[in-house]
Amino acid sequence: MREEILAKIIEKASSIWNADPASLNENTEFASMNPKSAHYSQLTTFLEDEFDAEVPYMNFKRCKTFGEAADYVAELLDE
Repeated sequence: MREEILAKIIEKASSIWNADPASLNENTEFASMNPKSAHYSQLTTFLEDEFDAEVPYMNFKRCKTFGEAADYVAELLDE
């Protein structure tokens, strides 16, 4: 499940930041993408739609890497 979530994060992040998906991975840091609040909002809304689960924006925003974000969403889906 985590791999699927990570793939979705990379898919959406590549479109938000106009980046090559092949250049993104679980170690990619959000800070390196120069994220704005709207970017996090787009990501969490996308993940909520994809996995039919609530993804609290403020907690998601605390994740430093895409991998941490995938772990966080995976934990939410396990609850």
